[in-house]
Amino acid sequence: MQSNLQQSSKQDIEANRGFQVWWKMTRPHTLTASFVPVLLGTALALKNGKIHIGLFLAMLVASMLIQAATNMFNEYFDFKRGLDTAESVGIGGTIVRDGIKPKTVINLAFGFYLISLLLGVYICANSSWWLAIVGLVCMAVGYFYTGGPVPIAYTPFGELLSGFFMGMLIILISFFIQTGTVDHSSILLSVPSMVLVGMIMLSNNIRDLDGDKENGRKTVAILLGKKKAIFLLAGMFTFSYLWILGLIISGIAPFWTAIVILSVPKPVKAIKGFIENNVPLKMAPAMIATAQTNTIFGFLLAIGIFIGHFFS
Repeated sequence: MQSNLQQSSKQDIEANRGFQVWWKMTRPHTLTASFVPVLLGTALALKNGKIHIGLFLAMLVASMLIQAATNMFNEYFDFKRGLDTAESVGIGGTIVRDGIKPKTVINLAFGFYLISLLLGVYICANSSWWLAIVGLVCMAVGYFYTGGPVPIAYTPFGELLSGFFMGMLIILISFFIQTGTVDHSSILLSVPSMVLVGMIMLSNNIRDLDGDKENGRKTVAILLGKKKAIFLLAGMFTFSYLWILGLIISGIAPFWTAIVILSVPKPVKAIKGFIENNVPLKMAPAMIATAQTNTIFGFLLAIGIFIGHFFS
């Protein structure tokens, strides 16, 4: 009896570990880079009337699946290029550390893309088929971010493209499928999201600067050096808050969006963590704080927009 209980307990532990491995491979802390923009775009659309819940959920799931697939492409191609080892820092390296087969990772990524395509058909059928082109471009960027002969992540354009496609464009698509248009306020209010999503990539590149340099990458962090890259990160954080202040003063954003100020401790923690540490493992909390800045800032901005709609 005791032997059976021990065996059952061991199986439960293995099952939990298995789930944790698969969940870790999606890099969950990065998924907010797709979730928050969908929420923001939908919040902005409220001023035009009712929200189509089906389109909101389809866009939300499709965006998160594309983000998760992009992370898996990163996992696969880093392994293929010999960049991931058992000693690699971070939540990548599932293939080398956890024994997941490379073919399984790449097949799962394409499986996520397939589900996203099906959701995209539903979205286009209920909005505009022009979005099919936009969606395919977004998926191509996700693949070529680490795939192809010259991966985007190896160039100085990683922050810019990830910020535009995973930040601004997702907001505008989410707004468009609800309203049938894109206006100047939706574009202006999507700028901080574009910046903060790009900063997630910059923080990752600051942490991995030395290893990336050895592997021939030419990221912004490498070109600027660590000190100037941290200065850029701090400057972009500051810009995001000042941008919202400017929109409030100009009457484009409701006063309630000033609530984003409550997220300030996270970027402060990120900058402090990068300044005080040089070892990649010790810089990981600063990178997480950068991702949390995007999450909390975005949620608070969406809340401010929601409240503004009801009290305008």
